[in-house]
Amino acid sequence: MGEAEQKTRFLADVSAGLVQLHHRYYGKGPSKAKTYMVNDTLVSILEGGFTIVERTLIDHGDADAVHDTRLSFHRAMEDEFRALVERSTGRKVIAYMSQIHHDPDLVVDLFVLEPSAEPLVGKHVQEFEREKP
Repeated sequence: MGEAEQKTRFLADVSAGLVQLHHRYYGKGPSKAKTYMVNDTLVSILEGGFTIVERTLIDHGDADAVHDTRLSFHRAMEDEFRALVERSTGRKVIAYMSQIHHDPDLVVDLFVLEPSAEPLVGKHVQEFEREKP
């Protein structure tokens, strides 16, 4: 592992941790996770994580119900999401925002960290085996 990869290894920890949280609470995790960090902003993009029930609702024109439920879930789980990022980065999260998009199937989690004197730019991309319905 090169020096740049070692400096940004925590991004892999964030990706894996977010996938684990989704898997634990939804019973299904995303198939791909990307985590990027530029200075004090960390962004994770999770692909392919809707459950069969959510996908059925979306396919039948009720994406709003899925959006509302996911938003409620993320509000309820905010402390766990923040703690994961704080453990992984060693920095305090001062703001957390989450958004879902149903076509394509994406979740975007945005974390604003307390300012740091050292600028950091990095990314981590990982694919996971898709679960069979």
